[in-house]
Amino acid sequence: MTAPLPNILVFMTDDHAEWAVHCCGNSELMTPTMDSLATRGARMSNAFTPSPVCSPARASFFTGCIPSHHGIHNYISEWDIGRDHPGLRGQTTLAQLLHDKGYHTGLIGKWHCGGDSTPQPGFDRWFTFADGHQLPHFGQVRYCDQGDIVEIHGHAATTITDQAMAFLRQRPVEQPFFLFVGYVNTHTPHKDQPDRLVSHYANARFGDIPRGETCPPGYRSAIKRGPAGIEEQRESWAQHYAAVSMIDEQMGRLIDEMDNLQLRDNTLIVYTSDHGHFAGHHGLPFSKGNATVPQNFFEEAIRVPLLLDWPGHVQAGIVPDQFVDHCDLFQTLLAAAEVRGDGIPSPGRSFLPLLKGQEMPWRDAQFCEYGNARMIRTKSHKFICRYPGPNGHFGDELYDLTVDPRERHNVINDPINMERLADLRRRLDGYFAQYEAPQRSGRHVALQPQAGAVEPWRSLPAQVSG
Repeated sequence: MTAPLPNILVFMTDDHAEWAVHCCGNSELMTPTMDSLATRGARMSNAFTPSPVCSPARASFFTGCIPSHHGIHNYISEWDIGRDHPGLRGQTTLAQLLHDKGYHTGLIGKWHCGGDSTPQPGFDRWFTFADGHQLPHFGQVRYCDQGDIVEIHGHAATTITDQAMAFLRQRPVEQPFFLFVGYVNTHTPHKDQPDRLVSHYANARFGDIPRGETCPPGYRSAIKRGPAGIEEQRESWAQHYAAVSMIDEQMGRLIDEMDNLQLRDNTLIVYTSDHGHFAGHHGLPFSKGNATVPQNFFEEAIRVPLLLDWPGHVQAGIVPDQFVDHCDLFQTLLAAAEVRGDGIPSPGRSFLPLLKGQEMPWRDAQFCEYGNARMIRTKSHKFICRYPGPNGHFGDELYDLTVDPRERHNVINDPINMERLADLRRRLDGYFAQYEAPQRSGRHVALQPQAGAVEPWRSLPAQVSG
């Protein structure tokens, strides 16, 4: 008798860096639900985003392709200049592939890949933020409910969880389900989290956040205003930590409901984030790849948590260290659902064997892009290649992460690195030549549809530090 296809539940949070999870090393954060997923299943210790800003990263998860193929290069601001962006129109998504396999599919929470106020192909249930505008965290929030715009008062996180629980209760029980749940609490502004959680962190040391760092040489901060003083800074940190704990609580509610409905044993549960986040790291009080001009690929912006729990299929407590990203996750979910991704120009590979503790050949580098900048990262080095844009042509960068983990010293002109640099450039060029669609390439980002009003490649380069 053929085993039933697994249910798939994916939590994808916005702006949640790997450093801000207890089981990933944070000493003060309360994340018991996330910790439980890591204990019961796997924690990928080298998980990355394909792009350090929300819309392109999410689009890579849903398509399995890099931004220079799916064509979303910045966050889409549907409330202004991004309203005409094509998003993923005409492209095949994970939801469509699973739906065609017989899955009942739902998206509850953040989508932000274009067309938010219209149910997207492949989804049976559609509940997201109207026009992609995900604020406020608490108050009167506008949502798109199956194409109808509704306003609901309260915490957005609890509303999302309520809707997700309704999806589980009302689903066709004869079908497997794919449910994508997108929380946004960890995104700025850092306020409006429950007082009971904020007060828990009021006296925290915040020892996992570096102090006294400044914007690295060659960059300038694009953040107009950060916390004004130490008290405002501590409040921002407490709110951010409370946001993580709030998400963890809401995940727990939904997983408990799955236990109530006896769904847990045949469900693959995934927790991840679209990209990382700063909280003072590198002198940047918040934000991610677009926190600077030029855009950055600092570790805190590109590393994400990735936890996977699937009883009987994922070895409990395993911590694989291979480089993986959202394109690999796309392929892994397809493999779990026994769906072939033939014809999809994805660089991703299923890592299901790694989750079972099996050996398999794997790449030794991670690739990333954001607009007209591209990155290759190995265990020891990070090379960033930049192309001309509307605001000029910034220089390339090379960092030796073994001696300079804070990425302060660009050693691209050091003669000792010439051979290594040539190899990294060759590998980077080869990767994008294989997987990009030339008509959507970020290399010529000025020719692409403008997604957001603020883009690092259009910001003035004046006052670059260092």
